[in-house]
Amino acid sequence: MPALMIDGKTRNYDKGTSYESIVDEYQDTGKGEIALVQINGKLRELSKRADRDGVLTMVRTSQPAGYNTYSRTAVMMLVKTAADLFGSEIHVKIEFSLGNGLFCSIHGYSGDIDDAFAAKIKAGMEALRDRSVPITKRTYPIDDAVELFRRQGMEDKVKLFHYRRSSTINVYNCEGYSDYFYGYMFPNTKYIHWFDVLAYNSGIVLVLPTMENPCGLEPFVDQHNLFDTLSLSTDWGDKVDIETVGDLNDQICGGRISDMILVQEALQERRIGDIAEMIYDRGQVKFVLIAGPSSSGKTTFAHRLAIQLRSFGLVPHIISLDNYFVDRAKMKVDIDGNYDFECLEALDVEQFNDDMNDLLDGETVEMPTFNFKSGKREYKGNTLKLGENDILVMEGIHCLDPKLTPDLADENKFRIYTSALTSLNIDEHNRIPSTDARLLRRMVRDARTRGYSAQETIRAWKKVREGEEQYIFPYQDDADVTFNSVLIYELAVLKQFAEPQLFRVEPGEPEYNEAKRLLKFLDYFVGVDTAAVPKNSICREFVGGGCFPV
Repeated sequence: MPALMIDGKTRNYDKGTSYESIVDEYQDTGKGEIALVQINGKLRELSKRADRDGVLTMVRTSQPAGYNTYSRTAVMMLVKTAADLFGSEIHVKIEFSLGNGLFCSIHGYSGDIDDAFAAKIKAGMEALRDRSVPITKRTYPIDDAVELFRRQGMEDKVKLFHYRRSSTINVYNCEGYSDYFYGYMFPNTKYIHWFDVLAYNSGIVLVLPTMENPCGLEPFVDQHNLFDTLSLSTDWGDKVDIETVGDLNDQICGGRISDMILVQEALQERRIGDIAEMIYDRGQVKFVLIAGPSSSGKTTFAHRLAIQLRSFGLVPHIISLDNYFVDRAKMKVDIDGNYDFECLEALDVEQFNDDMNDLLDGETVEMPTFNFKSGKREYKGNTLKLGENDILVMEGIHCLDPKLTPDLADENKFRIYTSALTSLNIDEHNRIPSTDARLLRRMVRDARTRGYSAQETIRAWKKVREGEEQYIFPYQDDADVTFNSVLIYELAVLKQFAEPQLFRVEPGEPEYNEAKRLLKFLDYFVGVDTAAVPKNSICREFVGGGCFPV
């Protein structure tokens, strides 16, 4: 009879009691559904059964692992509903995240993808939820799983598992429909209370709750700039015949990776050139303001943009806003007593605006350098005076915040939002979150440049994400243009650097489950050596060996 400590109290249960029944009395939808449990530090699905003593912690949909469980289960319900309504020839591909929704393209359907189509999908999902249909998991030998998916027309999964090292595959089944999902699932459709399905731009959007509001549904906000950027990246993948990880692995193993890398880099360089031309055509631009979340490649992008600007006869000067940090003695500290480098108050906004206006007026300005060792802003005689063709290229997390540049005229500013927006999918129903790609980028760079362990990077990631939500994401739609820094091949390159770091995270450590999840994710990829990666690639900002001082 397993003894489980729950909320500080020990309770005994019959051996074999499902975790679903154990946590049922603790469900409180005001806090988010309990999606998983953690037993002695290990995550378990609610369908699993208690078989040993331990400390049980509940994982709700207000937490990343629980929220992803909700999202995956909703996706399975959508895909099954589409197959039930329109036949197995229809293919729903989960393309990318768009605000609080997932944009899905529809293939193999001859009718209109309109409001009526979306309403049918939603009604079918609601009926599936209301019937409380069980979702079961079964482990198949890999050959049997491949044959199952081949019969269902899921060639993307057949290709994916061709490169799978494991001899078995976990397959989920819902009322006769079988699918593979990377990660945990709810044991029943009844838990998916909140969702909507909307027709959007020749496809549909599955609208879901957010982690901040897991017990309701906020209105879908159309982010057309983000959609256009992600659609462009998807088109780039189509140009090299890569939509999924299986496609990428085919190119790697087929000896075509070098050409594919060059094509991807050329497409990205052309995009940077187009942005430089937009800036040149404006005529009055003196300040190019580049903002983006952590590990979005801002620094390398700024250097490559500067080169393109030179091709138009402009003279760019790259400035990091970090040099306008206030002295550390005047800096705010957060609730943990650490210096808050993320808030706008960490910058000397008044001095920054004075310097920029003086430069506009043709004056010579001594530019500061922030000494991170002493914690003070220093002046070392580095002067700058803007000529007719000179232009400042500035990067920093607050560059899009209007409170940073209140004294600078809008006609003199060009705003760029850069991020790592992943368009590559594991397969048609399993997308790669952009946050995972950025976390792996940061992990590799932190180890190389700062000596940080994977454990330290994972531990700090939550606070980094909180800062992005507060200081960066609210202003992304104010940008004149969005640049996606992701390269479709980069995770295959990052793999060889990230895996040794992740393996060092020991069981029992708070970061272990996340490290284990990322290792499982990287296992889908065939690795690629850095030799074929150009020296000016944004990928080099993270793996090293580049030509820019980053």
